[in-house]
Amino acid sequence: MSAPLKPDDVAQAFHDACLAELDALKPGNVHRFADGHRMSVVDFEASAAAAAPTIGMLNLSVGERIEQAVLATKDAVGQNTNLGIILLAAPLAQAAMGSDGTLRDRLAQVLRSLSVEDARAAYRAIRVAEAGGLGEVADHDIGAEPRIDLLEAMRAAETRDRIAWNYTHDYVDILELGLKWRNGGLKRWGQTHWTTTYVFLGFLAHIPDTLIERKFGADAASEIRDEARPIEASFSQCTKPDEMVAPLTAFDRSLKERGLNPGTSADLTVATLFASALQAL
Repeated sequence: MSAPLKPDDVAQAFHDACLAELDALKPGNVHRFADGHRMSVVDFEASAAAAAPTIGMLNLSVGERIEQAVLATKDAVGQNTNLGIILLAAPLAQAAMGSDGTLRDRLAQVLRSLSVEDARAAYRAIRVAEAGGLGEVADHDIGAEPRIDLLEAMRAAETRDRIAWNYTHDYVDILELGLKWRNGGLKRWGQTHWTTTYVFLGFLAHIPDTLIERKFGADAASEIRDEARPIEASFSQCTKPDEMVAPLTAFDRSLKERGLNPGTSADLTVATLFASALQAL
């Protein structure tokens, strides 16, 4: 990737990534095999369609892209289905429509150029989405008007929010781990929803999910990571992923019965699919 991507291509890549993530069996999360947490696949489909045009729009700042995509989603479905996805996707889209260098080079430039106005727009979006995490610290609470740029705001939240952590670490989870798992899955099983399941399991089994951590505590997030590890290990070795349906479904049911939604792992998965698509254009 070297030339700036066209807005329609970026929007389509985002929309496709959102739908591909829904096609994968992702334990504890919403997917085509099972709804959960008072949300359905239809909600996420509508959210993807609503947010995609803004994600690919020209002449927006990162903060404006976040805020307008969240507002469009709220108008479409009336609830927060994709804040984390939008927060991760907006800088990637901004980088894709830039010039000079690789997607990773452009992304680093975008992240280091984030402004106070970007932070203010992102805070407004988070308040609209009625989601916690970013900004809920002593000095930069989400209910206050930020006096720091968005990267600094993410730095204040990075210890309790993996999306914020990726802002401050140049999306290393996505561009190194996520893409590695995706490429490995493609080689093993081809272009199939099982490759997306593999990416999701990679995040779930190796990084404590910070949505679970914020709602249930660090011990719960670590326990779910440990529960996911043997399933992820078995999945990585199988030649016929269909044989893993039973343990994946059982784990999915167990997490949902406990009210545990690894939403951050799902957000990182969508961002991985989006980044992979952008690199391929």
